Amino acid sequence: MTFLISYWGEQIGQKIRKITDCFHCHVFPFPEQDDARRGVLQQLQQQSLELQEVLGETERFLSQVLGRVQQLLPPWQVQIRKVKAVYLALNQCSVSATHKCLIAEAWCATRDLPTLQQALQESSSEAGVSAVVHRIPCRDMPPTLIRTTRFTASFQGIVDAYGVGRYQEINPAPYTIITFPFLFAVMFGDVGHGLLLFLFALAMVLAEDRPGVKTAQNEIWRTFFGGRYLLLLMGLFSIYTGFIYNECFSRATVIFPSGWSVAAMANQSGWSDTFLAEHPLLALDPNVTGVFLGPYPFGIDPVWSLAVNHLSFLNSFKMKMSVILGVTHMAFGVVLGVFNHVHFGQRHRLLLETLPELIFLLGLFGYLVFLVVYKWLRVSVAGAASAPSILIHFINMFLFSSSPTNRLLFPGQEVVQATLVVLALATVPVLLLGTPLFLHWQHRRRRRHAPEPVEAGEDEEKTGLLGPPDAPASDWGSDEEKAGCSGDQEEAQFVLSEVFMHQAIHTIEFCLGCISNTASYLRLWALSLAHAQLSEVLWAMVMRVGLCLGREMGVVAVALVPVFAAFAVLTVAILLVMEGLSAFLHALRLHWVEFQNKFYSGTGYKLTPFTFTVEDE
Repeated sequence: MTFLISYWGEQIGQKIRKITDCFHCHVFPFPEQDDARRGVLQQLQQQSLELQEVLGETERFLSQVLGRVQQLLPPWQVQIRKVKAVYLALNQCSVSATHKCLIAEAWCATRDLPTLQQALQESSSEAGVSAVVHRIPCRDMPPTLIRTTRFTASFQGIVDAYGVGRYQEINPAPYTIITFPFLFAVMFGDVGHGLLLFLFALAMVLAEDRPGVKTAQNEIWRTFFGGRYLLLLMGLFSIYTGFIYNECFSRATVIFPSGWSVAAMANQSGWSDTFLAEHPLLALDPNVTGVFLGPYPFGIDPVWSLAVNHLSFLNSFKMKMSVILGVTHMAFGVVLGVFNHVHFGQRHRLLLETLPELIFLLGLFGYLVFLVVYKWLRVSVAGAASAPSILIHFINMFLFSSSPTNRLLFPGQEVVQATLVVLALATVPVLLLGTPLFLHWQHRRRRRHAPEPVEAGEDEEKTGLLGPPDAPASDWGSDEEKAGCSGDQEEAQFVLSEVFMHQAIHTIEFCLGCISNTASYLRLWALSLAHAQLSEVLWAMVMRVGLCLGREMGVVAVALVPVFAAFAVLTVAILLVMEGLSAFLHALRLHWVEFQNKFYSGTGYKLTPFTFTVEDE
């Protein structure tokens, strides 16, 4: 901004110069001659050009510097984060004023100890200082370290979401690799839907090493990408169960010849034109020779897709299948608890907990599975009409009664049922009182044979420093054995009432859980039927309508384009996304509540080692 100031008198001029000096203004005299004014103007223009050149050179230099800094900034950021992480770890160390060194106590995997020692030796030789590693005794429960790969990481994440396992506790993740996709597939069984899910997961697996795929910031995509191997197995198992259900987009496929013959029924029943006109529904009687030729080689016979009682048949089949899978899954969880008891030195729990639990579970619901299989094997086609009801037998089993209209499946069935109920009820007091009484007796015996207490001092310090490097696994027992106890005061603080309370909760939870958990597995049957019916409705209301629009090839071809597009969009949105998420959540619940609580406590904590992996990524 430029001001032209004209004044009269020297005093006014001095005042104006003072004001301009205060505001740091540049003052240029205004000569009276034209030549002098032109000279001043040219001088100012020359200075302006020189300043512009200087500013341009400065901007170019700064641009080069900032461009170089931009290239070096990511490595600098990584280096600064690493330095901060190192100093954060060093700040957690203890300073020894006597020996003038840093003392750090940390957990380290036994397999990684040689690597740690080698790294400390290499760094010590370069820095000219010595670093020493000692294994010290500790009675605290160590953290849990489970090494995973790309394939097992998603399955381990399912288990860790329930709770991190205690140190050396049996890990359910290896078994979850098979059981989780299988239970999902039982509810999602369809060859077409499973194939779409498998191809989607396979595409993510094949593209997993691409930088653009790995660095995507979309949260939904990262969730799917993290569980790509889980989705891969879920799709593969869904294809398998889809072949068992003989469903591909709700349509049955004829892979093998059907085991039912309509021709034999027509020839031997004498169906006439009048009979066929009066009876729109025809029944195939398996008792007629040649009508039923034998079971279908694999899965459900495709002729059932044409039957009116198709839904009733699948109801019975899938309901019994769900009960069999559920009891087997729960019994497997109880058996896995044996390895925990043996490893932690709690062998008394094998007789006082595991054996009564197996007797209670298998004596009641294992017997129900036996009745289902026995009826499948023993009842023939000829006696199917008068076959006894398993449900009535199971209800009479608890009532110690019999139904005259419901015949027995095998001789002596009532005696067997009464014996199993009595055995199951007899295991409840053993579960409730066995472990608390045994621990109380064990505690009194230890107090009777315990040595005299020693004064705390140098002897105690030597015992701690020279003791064994690892505490026995039995020191990290269950909550019932450590109720009210901690560390060295475990023996002195044993409280029978708290142990009894923990055991009572466990007994009530298991006994009532056997009933509710078995019923909970019926969700396999319910969601499988819901998925099949939704597929049928979608086909009937969308695709079948498009196929029946006209008989001319051109009309059908043009009409099928939007119809197929709508069918594809609804299939992905409803049957793959919504139904898939529903089946996933139900399979997750079956593993967390019905399976893992039989043997897995999940009360540990993860090992968080010092690493630069997060910063590097």
